[in-house]
Amino acid sequence: MFRKLFLAALLAVVLIAGAACQPGQKPAPGGGVVKSTCGVGTKLTPKCGTWWGVAPNPLAGESWDTALTNFENQIQRPVNIVHYYHSSGQLFPTSSEIARANQAGKERLLSINYKPEGGKTWAQVAAGAQDDRLDSLAAYIKANFNKPFFLTIHHEPEEEVRQTTGSGYTAQDYRAMYRHVVQRLRGDGATQIVTVMNYIGSPKWGSQPWFEDLYPGNDVVDWISYDPYIFGSGSYWGPVSDLFNRKFPEYPKWPGFYSWATQFAPGKPLMLSEWGVGEQPGNPAGKPDFFKALGSQAKNWPAVKAMVYWNAAADRTVGATRIDSTTASLQAYRTTGLMPYFNP
Repeated sequence: MFRKLFLAALLAVVLIAGAACQPGQKPAPGGGVVKSTCGVGTKLTPKCGTWWGVAPNPLAGESWDTALTNFENQIQRPVNIVHYYHSSGQLFPTSSEIARANQAGKERLLSINYKPEGGKTWAQVAAGAQDDRLDSLAAYIKANFNKPFFLTIHHEPEEEVRQTTGSGYTAQDYRAMYRHVVQRLRGDGATQIVTVMNYIGSPKWGSQPWFEDLYPGNDVVDWISYDPYIFGSGSYWGPVSDLFNRKFPEYPKWPGFYSWATQFAPGKPLMLSEWGVGEQPGNPAGKPDFFKALGSQAKNWPAVKAMVYWNAAADRTVGATRIDSTTASLQAYRTTGLMPYFNP
């Protein structure tokens, strides 16, 4: 019994110490950086402020590695979280992802979105159709990466729901699939995973009668996340509050994702797993002004403990979310990201 308690305590110390050496830095008056003393709580939750991260989509001529390096050079700091995507049959973290997590002086938390289906339905995965692949993945993780990392099971499921009995893609099927994947990985010994439930989070989907049936349960969900974007000139361009708690008049019963999540699962840390800002047509100052406003207002949404930016050249819906779409945009994003609140 003593040995078990000792090993449990030792593991807790190792995990917290490993997480505590995440960048968590801010500019020092004489140059260089100073470490924050804020600290890290359970499940990789910063004890103050919010993690600052990125999904570094390669821009023209970039590899995944150079995309991250160039992004950090632009913002003049390491990111706390770097975000990647994998599907069934792939083993992760890859060697290059592990290198990014372990890079001296820039130790980053990994956030990985994983789609385990591999051609199977949610219901089939829940029934064990991909257990061999899950077992192989767990064995790979145990053998190659001993640090805690964020793991999302099939992000943004709302638009794929087919709420017809037998479809294999009902909200209840998703819930069962998520639970099965997490429990299988944990049962196989991949206990360092910090699980994330990642919604689209828009008012349309939040208002669906089956929406809450998607939630896998507090025992298998460590963080709740959603993916808001600010873009265009209509209802999807709004104030900072829309990033955290967007509401539309045509869905009067939807309180906003932040309000819903903090009421539905009190105490769960929230994450913006993908957020981005496009250009506002006719207003070149719109994007940099948004980044500036975020710097002063983010603290109004204290349950959000991680913000992971979607840095991409273009999207047919959102447009260019890359932070350097203009010089003013880059400067505003950089200035906000250097604030102590985003350096926990």
